[in-house]
Amino acid sequence: MDIPQTAAPTRQGITSTADIEAIERAGLPELPASTYEMIRQSAAMDPEGPALSFFLTADELHKPETWSYREFLAQITRTANFLHRIGVKKDTVVAYVLPNLPETHFVIWGGQSAGIVAALNPLLEGKALAQLLKAAKAQVLITLAPFPGTDLWSKLQPHLGSIGSLRHLVLVDLPSRVRGLKHYVARLMQARETWRLHGSSGLQGAMPASITLHHFSQAIAGENPDRLDSKRVFDPDDTSSFFCTGGTTGLPKIAMRTHRNEVFDAWSAGEFIGDDIAPRTVVYCGLPLFHVNAVMATGLLPFSKGAHVVLGTPQGYRGEGVVKRFWEIVEHYGINFFSGVPTLYSALLQVPIDGRKLDSLHYGLCGAAPMSREVFRNFQQQTGLKILEGYGLTEATCISSINPPRGERRIGSIGLRLPFQDMKSVVLADSGAYMRDCATDEVGTLIVSGPNVFLGYRIAEQNRDIWVDCGDGKRWLNTGDLARQDADGYFWLVGRKKELIIRGGHNIDPLVIEEPLYRHPAVELAAAIGRPDEYAGELPVVYVQLKSGTSATEDELLTWLTEQIGERAAVPKQVHIIKTMPLTSVGKIFKPELKNREIGDALAQALHNAGIKIRSIEAVSDGQKGVIVNLQLEPEASAEAARQVLRRYPFFFQLG
Repeated sequence: MDIPQTAAPTRQGITSTADIEAIERAGLPELPASTYEMIRQSAAMDPEGPALSFFLTADELHKPETWSYREFLAQITRTANFLHRIGVKKDTVVAYVLPNLPETHFVIWGGQSAGIVAALNPLLEGKALAQLLKAAKAQVLITLAPFPGTDLWSKLQPHLGSIGSLRHLVLVDLPSRVRGLKHYVARLMQARETWRLHGSSGLQGAMPASITLHHFSQAIAGENPDRLDSKRVFDPDDTSSFFCTGGTTGLPKIAMRTHRNEVFDAWSAGEFIGDDIAPRTVVYCGLPLFHVNAVMATGLLPFSKGAHVVLGTPQGYRGEGVVKRFWEIVEHYGINFFSGVPTLYSALLQVPIDGRKLDSLHYGLCGAAPMSREVFRNFQQQTGLKILEGYGLTEATCISSINPPRGERRIGSIGLRLPFQDMKSVVLADSGAYMRDCATDEVGTLIVSGPNVFLGYRIAEQNRDIWVDCGDGKRWLNTGDLARQDADGYFWLVGRKKELIIRGGHNIDPLVIEEPLYRHPAVELAAAIGRPDEYAGELPVVYVQLKSGTSATEDELLTWLTEQIGERAAVPKQVHIIKTMPLTSVGKIFKPELKNREIGDALAQALHNAGIKIRSIEAVSDGQKGVIVNLQLEPEASAEAARQVLRRYPFFFQLG
């Protein structure tokens, strides 16, 4: 591929709001019209530099497959040309249900070059995936071929005939990533698994007649690697991707984003971080590639700067041995940057460094859920790594604010807004109408605006009440989060968005738990909330009020939920049957009371496990600080020991 080589500009990065304002005064530069053009321009900086490395297992981390930028762009281009050949147009939806594989990146960026990519969570059950595919009106589905130990084909195959829009199924063969003699063994294992499932009729016999079957590697092998056969002229406002958000409910919630959204968000984050992400910078991707954090923060952002992305195992951080050998991975590749959720940092604290050289590490990005101050401090003390807490949401593409890497990082803050992205806290009326901007340190609803804000949800009725008219002509998105902004421009989250339960960074909509319970004949009211957990951040629990004259046990209801819920992570850890559900004055379930009950109980249990005796503990809601835990200790209990336990959780506390 002919890629004219260009030089990369120097970028200093952000230290304060003054730097952000200086960038904005210079004006927004002309950006690439598409993600494809952004990657192509980046590849021109160093065509032979490493773009992507992949190792299949932790045992193979020293022998990765690596693609240069020239080779990486060629694979993206081949993928786009294959999709164009089978009829994909700019408005055609190409869905993928894949683990973290090199092919996943080829599909994401090649799919956006040909049509619209829809990212689906491979951990969902088949029925839920089929619902999302129908809602997206996907015409092409790319997923794994049968292979022992994988379940994607088995989950999806029974539902293929029910997806009326689907015309093409493209299968990625896992053995193609196995090298040496093991490759032939893997091929044999795949053939045996296919025979076990479908006998002599094979995969073709398991397919509806209306769907054409393709194998990814063979399908793209003969395609043009040099340019897009479609000769497509991109409009920055062309739709680029669909990402599911808000957990998984019975009614799919699909966020529609544009090339402008994604290109701008990657550029804006790059300006914020500066030359700490540049050609030859090494970025580790361990989060799943159906999630915007992995796709943007450890995908398009480094790819837009000529950086080297290391993709470790199809399961990412969940891959066997990855966390245990993470410091070895860092040392071997010279990892400079990675992104994770708070539970990852907690897990890494338990992994001995064993003399590994970690001086390559610059930053770790943390989002998705609040990080315990104790974990934050301990991690930085043990590793010397700077953790950058940030904030983002699928509807605003990915990153909206970060603690400045070259400036003051304030623990517990989500940092400063990115250049050309507007963020502010506002006071809204009960109707949702804008009343006024919040004063400094006043808590209000967090709203965002800018070129990163999405088009809206694919299902029209889900767009109700998500926009705020501030009378300034800007398009403001209501995030649903409560936050305050301090005098220096740092934002601080106070409340959680729309009561989502965040388990290890995975969003769980309470309706996933509540709706099946309402189908149980004995249940009158149900309220699912998150219980604080030191390692997972939150675990789902549910409170139930039974109908008068009926009976059910907590174990019975838990069994019911296990059978009804298609998302394993959403199955609650506990069911609590209570006599009367707390209600507001207008009859709505008052979840804060239940939430505070779980906070108090979880922290009391943690203190008990640490051998600390208490007289009383109570969690109460506070307008400024969110939740405050009031604790009275027994006289013989150590206050410092209690503080050490409480600091593991993201709540303010007072010792009596």
